[in-house]
Amino acid sequence: MNPAKLRLGIPKGSLQEATVQLFRRAGYNLQISSRSYYPGIDDPEIECMLIRAQEMARYVQDGVLDAGLTGRDWVLENQAKVSVVEDLIYAKQSFTKVRWVLAVPEASPVRRVADLEGKVIATELVEVTRRYLAARGVNARVEFSWGATEVKAPDLADAIVEVTETGSSLRANRLRIVETVLESNTQLIAHPATLADGFKGGKISSLALLLRAAIAADGNVGLMLNVARANLEQVLAVLPALQRPTIAPLSAPGWVAVNTVIEERLVRELLPRLKAARAQGIVEYPLNKIVL
Repeated sequence: MNPAKLRLGIPKGSLQEATVQLFRRAGYNLQISSRSYYPGIDDPEIECMLIRAQEMARYVQDGVLDAGLTGRDWVLENQAKVSVVEDLIYAKQSFTKVRWVLAVPEASPVRRVADLEGKVIATELVEVTRRYLAARGVNARVEFSWGATEVKAPDLADAIVEVTETGSSLRANRLRIVETVLESNTQLIAHPATLADGFKGGKISSLALLLRAAIAADGNVGLMLNVARANLEQVLAVLPALQRPTIAPLSAPGWVAVNTVIEERLVRELLPRLKAARAQGIVEYPLNKIVL
């Protein structure tokens, strides 16, 4: 990789497609080939590399990468000495956090973490789980799971610690959540020395701003409309705004344009009410970014 460029790690695996889509909304076109671990990006000052999220923090800590996107869970698992530039709340299926949960078969007698004294727990998040148990005075054997962790209990382990976004996979495998071990989200991390570099630190700050703005726009739309000043107050009373709406005079005397941002799920209820409040020329438009 070229040290003169910002060396950026892109998470390979479950976060990969969601990251590509987020970058696209942020204004970057990532091109990933199944034959290469070096994605193309339409920014000549950035060079990307595909790295598993589990390993990302270590490579950033060691300076192999200047920055990367990975989960808070893997930063904690590796106890990596990195700088967290931005918390980015997105996951494989949604713009939400994920949970690592302690789960057991539905028929298990285990009801709380203390009930696992002397038992076997399978997980990929070994060190975090060990620290979690130690903090609660529970002695259990924590075994590394290479995958398909949901099928380990009850035949290969008494319980598992597994990541879940919706809980559907756990339910499908007849597992019951006992406790939440850790809440996690994607983070943009960087090597501390990189942030002190004028060029690379600036690139990372710009990237963080654009990714944050793309996430903020999720689920929101812009709304423009025209209204006579005499009806402005009743229109404003209908609008729930992200911030105060922008109001600008029109060329026609006594008329103004109103521009605001609202949650997309509210539009179908608001449009008839806005029309009833005598708004005209109502236009809904999509948003890619919101910079707050």
